[in-house]
Amino acid sequence: MIEVSHLTRVFRTYKKQPGFLGGVRGLFRRDFEETRAADDISFSIAEGEFVGFLGPNGAGKTTTLKMLSGLIHPTSGTASVAGFDPTRRENAYRRIFALVLGQKNQLWWDLPAIESFVLLRHIYGLPAADYQQALDELVDLLDVRAKLNVQVRELSLGERMKMELIAALLHRPRVLFLDEPTIGLDVVSQKAVRQFLREYNRKHRVTILLTSHYMADIKELCERVIVIHKGRKIYDGALDRLEAGSGSRQKIVTFMPAAGGDAAGLAAFPDDWKSRHGKTTRAPDGKFTLCVPGENIGAVSAEILAAGPVADITIEDVPLEDIIAELFQST
Repeated sequence: MIEVSHLTRVFRTYKKQPGFLGGVRGLFRRDFEETRAADDISFSIAEGEFVGFLGPNGAGKTTTLKMLSGLIHPTSGTASVAGFDPTRRENAYRRIFALVLGQKNQLWWDLPAIESFVLLRHIYGLPAADYQQALDELVDLLDVRAKLNVQVRELSLGERMKMELIAALLHRPRVLFLDEPTIGLDVVSQKAVRQFLREYNRKHRVTILLTSHYMADIKELCERVIVIHKGRKIYDGALDRLEAGSGSRQKIVTFMPAAGGDAAGLAAFPDDWKSRHGKTTRAPDGKFTLCVPGENIGAVSAEILAAGPVADITIEDVPLEDIIAELFQST
């Protein structure tokens, strides 16, 4: 469904010198700086896949989505979406994809969302029956029927995002580009949006490329992730393989010595504890947190329990956020 080959986008920006004299010099001689927002990126995505597109701020995620949407042209390389060249901006192509930007609105701010939906129906030339069927399905899935006639400006952030998703999906696109769709939403709204996207992808086999800084979005929705850093692709594969390759080597052990018990053994670990088992921290409330090699987890747990009475102990995988951060730092 999506084929990207050596896609590169270079932005050329003018470096103005400070002050009045700097402005005058700029009239005769200008210095420019080139930034590779996307640098030789290649990947392919099959129909119906739900792929996470990860990277720190400025990595080139939004730039790539905009090139796939035809909003900006690549400096070099090619892209194909459902057999279309996005740079040609054909009407037939614009009818089969949708782009949702979490920080930008496509709905009219001062009108009820339903009026924007009617406008979109005419823009896409949707038959009345098809439009009503799609609208009813989306409204019921997102549970916003009672808000259709409320001005968009009067909606909460979560309600506005739900309306944005409806607007993007009214014409039944085959490809959906999502750029931070849950940014700024509360936990309840994030969960509702994730549940909707999961169900919609399962039912309609829409190909979805999702960028998000919320790792909960990625873990719940995506089996595959593409990671880019400084414009270059550094990982493309299964999410569980990424976690297994990094996170399984370490475990997070947290334990609290029992109140009133003989915790001297727990409080006085050997001096070489950190060198043997990794980073160790102790919170003001007395709780210990250790980063332990995965193969040593059994021995470490036994040592903790043998050292003194323990009120609580938990063993967890390294958070996905830490795994991704480690990947960025290693490149």
